[in-house]
Amino acid sequence: MSAPFRALTARQRRSDALLAAVVFVAGVISAALSAASEIYGDEQAPLWQALVYLVFLAAPLALRRVWPAQVAIIVSVAYFVAVTVRIPELYAGNVAMFIALYTVGAWMANRRAAMIVRAAIIAGMFAWLMVTMYRDAIDTAREEDIIAGAMSPYLAFMMLQLLVNVLYFAGAYYFGEHAWRAAMQRQALEQRTADLERQREVTAAQAVALDRVHIARELHDVVAHHVSVMGVQAGAARMVIDQDAGTAKHILADVEASAREAISELRHLLETLRSSDAAADDAASTVTLDDIAQLAEASDSAGVPTEFTVVGDQRSVPSVTQVNLYRIAQESLTNIRRHAGAGATADVRLRYLDSGVELEIVSTGRTVLTARSGMGQLGMRERALASGGTIESAPRERGGWRVRVHVPLSTPVAPAGATA
Repeated sequence: MSAPFRALTARQRRSDALLAAVVFVAGVISAALSAASEIYGDEQAPLWQALVYLVFLAAPLALRRVWPAQVAIIVSVAYFVAVTVRIPELYAGNVAMFIALYTVGAWMANRRAAMIVRAAIIAGMFAWLMVTMYRDAIDTAREEDIIAGAMSPYLAFMMLQLLVNVLYFAGAYYFGEHAWRAAMQRQALEQRTADLERQREVTAAQAVALDRVHIARELHDVVAHHVSVMGVQAGAARMVIDQDAGTAKHILADVEASAREAISELRHLLETLRSSDAAADDAASTVTLDDIAQLAEASDSAGVPTEFTVVGDQRSVPSVTQVNLYRIAQESLTNIRRHAGAGATADVRLRYLDSGVELEIVSTGRTVLTARSGMGQLGMRERALASGGTIESAPRERGGWRVRVHVPLSTPVAPAGATA
């Protein structure tokens, strides 16, 4: 019931032990001076009883944050007994009781139990005070001939004592509650800080993972496309080199051009990875939607008849979206060369619509892919999602494959006949 809500540090334990020692020493001095001044007159208890009382009063304070409720009860009982039997010491007892009540409010995790303990001690103190006031009033009245005259100064003094006790206990209660709320706020702040730190670590790990995925996707798109083109062209050159050296030289020149283009794109990719500038990512990726025509020409030169068509009026498209659509077209044409077989054809259509931009690549020939096969298919889906679009990649009923990507654009198209 009285366990603290957080673990104690070694420094806090030492400070509590020091506090107990200070209260004991101060109490000894206070008891000696009080005994010499005879504050209780003939009813005053001997000084040795004050020393025993101070042990019960101060020693529990060394464990006040370990067992707050028990310490408060022991200190309160010791104080009540000391006042009742007229032990010549008041000030150290008042200080010890204030500290004990404050600790209950500041350190007990069970708030209902903390309230009950403090309320019981305060109620007991005021009940004892009222009984003492009544008893002393009766004794004073018996000693004086004129009751009214004797009671007036006494009642004023008792009312002053009552007011002091109200302020005393209210202060102990308030400062204990205030310390508890402050500790809870610090604990919540520390928890939020720890959560933010963990979230930062998770975010950093996710950023690294996304960078790895981005690098893998770029390398796959660049290498797979150009290597596949070079492989097809090199095979064609090998087949005709003996019969038509001129044609073979022309094909090998195309192979050389594809190799140079692959090296150029890899260099751009490395520049992106090495740059700390956020804008370098767009600058390093120089391909646009206009470059899809070159992809179609390269595919046609590699032996797959490819037609490229642009439908609609050209619109402003974000550079990232242009790069993603270009890479999707590149991966689709690469898959056609790899898997469609001899005699396959490809049709690439780029459509500018009112709702956005759409890219469609349709091929004939064999259907050997599945909708989720390979890193290329995954990369195309990731690029479409990264641009805020949707993608359909599936076989056609009449053979071949269809890839359709639609990316919405936020900039609306001006209606026909509109004026500025």
